[in-house]
Amino acid sequence: MKTKFNYFFFAALLTFNINLIAQVEPEASSSLDSGTIEEQFEYLKSVSSNYQEYKVIRRSQLDKIQSNILDSIGAYQSNIQELRQTLDENNNEIQSLNEKLSATAADYEQAVAERDSFTLFGMLLHKNYYNNLVWGIIILLLLVLLVSFFRFKRSHKITAETQQTLEDLREEFEQHRRNTLERERKLNRQLVDALNNKDS
Repeated sequence: MKTKFNYFFFAALLTFNINLIAQVEPEASSSLDSGTIEEQFEYLKSVSSNYQEYKVIRRSQLDKIQSNILDSIGAYQSNIQELRQTLDENNNEIQSLNEKLSATAADYEQAVAERDSFTLFGMLLHKNYYNNLVWGIIILLLLVLLVSFFRFKRSHKITAETQQTLEDLREEFEQHRRNTLERERKLNRQLVDALNNKDS
């Protein structure tokens, strides 16, 4: 009977251990399947048995956490690779946008230069330079006009004075001619009278 009791006790203990192992194993599996790596290590510390000052971990649990760590590292490396690729794409896009911005800025500066300038005799002149040139020409023409006006006025005055002097000279000459003719007539009369007196 003792042997039957031992078998029964052994069978009950074995069943209890199997149930306990079955309950612990799914918890280990489920706990090692979820959570962060740190939580999984904490779980391993709590379920591992102690041997002197060491922790004894089941090989299946160690393999599982190693697999989880390698999967996490792979996921992180994949994530890093994706982030690098995204960063490279963003850098390329930024460079492309900077090039477009530079081209747009150059086009804008050229448009502003063309707006502020125009072509005169095949040369591109800035509006300020053109304004200065036009005002310079206007001032020069005004100076030429003023100088011409004053020279004309002076010439007109000289011409008027010369004409007046000429008119005075003509009158004087005419007066002198009349006086000379009068004298000549008188002399001719006197000569005729003297010749007539001599003949008579």
